[in-house]
Amino acid sequence: MTEQQRVLLIIGGGIAAYKCLELIRRLREAGVQVRVILTKGGAEFVTPLSVSSLAGDKVYGDLFSLTDESEMGHIRLSREASLVVVAPATADLMAKLANGLANDLASTALLATDKPVIIAPAMNARMWLHPATQRNVATLKADGVTVIEPGSGALACGETGPGRMAEPDAILSVILDRLQAAPRPLAGRHALVTAGPTWEAIDPVRYIANRSSGKQGYAIAGALARLGARTTLISGPTALNAPAGVARVCVESARDMLAATEAALPADVAVCVAAVSDWRAAVGGGQKLKKNGAPPSVELIENPDILATLSRHNRRRPKLVVGFAAETENVVAYAQDKLARKGCDWIIANDVCHEKGVMGGECNTVHLVTANGVEDWPTATKEDVAARLAERIAGALTGVA
Repeated sequence: MTEQQRVLLIIGGGIAAYKCLELIRRLREAGVQVRVILTKGGAEFVTPLSVSSLAGDKVYGDLFSLTDESEMGHIRLSREASLVVVAPATADLMAKLANGLANDLASTALLATDKPVIIAPAMNARMWLHPATQRNVATLKADGVTVIEPGSGALACGETGPGRMAEPDAILSVILDRLQAAPRPLAGRHALVTAGPTWEAIDPVRYIANRSSGKQGYAIAGALARLGARTTLISGPTALNAPAGVARVCVESARDMLAATEAALPADVAVCVAAVSDWRAAVGGGQKLKKNGAPPSVELIENPDILATLSRHNRRRPKLVVGFAAETENVVAYAQDKLARKGCDWIIANDVCHEKGVMGGECNTVHLVTANGVEDWPTATKEDVAARLAERIAGALTGVA
């Protein structure tokens, strides 16, 4: 652990705040510097003096302190940390973070930070299970916040159920895992990933789609982010949460996906994993099509080709463009043909016939097709395929084959 690593710890208002004293002590033992924002509620449970003594630094709490703002403003507090930890994360703090509210030092620092955020919720069981809290948790996870789920048991309010803040050892483990992460060879690079299906409207209630779950694309976006890339994920409709540290842009149609992809440029690498619909209805009906004794006639026209467009971009072509070829027969041969037609640098080919169970499944068997030949990769989980591909991308961009 290097001396430069620092955690900004935000202590929320709850009886579990006392656990943060032990957490601070353990972090200091591990060689991590700790700065603390003590909320007004948190100061009802632990004193600034005890926190400051353990942290070896002053405690911050007032957004409008002119001294603090001139010496150490909320921007510097959030930016000079390696990561931000909120413990206990109250329902109020989570709601503010999920909805972009900022009316005190803690919420302002959270909104201003460009560093990873870890939260350890603690509250009454009914508050934790309330639909509003669960919506906020889902939003935070989708935004890339790491949530250390609370445990179940006897609560300070006298009730029993989920809501106990994780123990200091568990929180410490998550923090150290983030701080001791593997080298980040893609730091300073921008990665662009498309994932999931597209929905092409036939009428207001019907659409053309496919069976893509988005799992492989999301895994690749997460793997690239873990290697340090600033990662933008352009996603069609899925049921997945965005990986930590990934900025997700949600779209529906192929035209929407192309526009979002071009808006995200420039990028160092583009990985086009999305199963983009080849066709759309020439005319999307303004009203629901009704039965009239015969099937309706729907004229189809071709959708824009996102992979080819990126590959042939005149001024903003990514240095490395990677496509995917999902086939049900002649997998490698079709992928080689696609590589030549699209103008991309690599094609990842896989067999998506029903018997393989790839679409919606957890595993994949892929072939890396380049101008130099074909590599057959063994069957692996989609996470492992993503990690291997991300390492290859890092090698290509940094010149380390």
